[in-house]
Amino acid sequence: MEKKSFKGNKSALPSKICVVCKKEMTWRKSWAKNWDSVKYCSDACRAKKTS
Repeated sequence: MEKKSFKGNKSALPSKICVVCKKEMTWRKSWAKNWDSVKYCSDACRAKKTS
């Protein structure tokens, strides 16, 4: 079975800026439950965070 991809208007999705690399990250379905607490765009940026 093929995985269905998003075919809507991605510019209508919410976005944030990563606190480490400052790149824009667009909302993902996997972040739906905790979107308010998402700060990093990737595991690599999460590992580079300053404490």
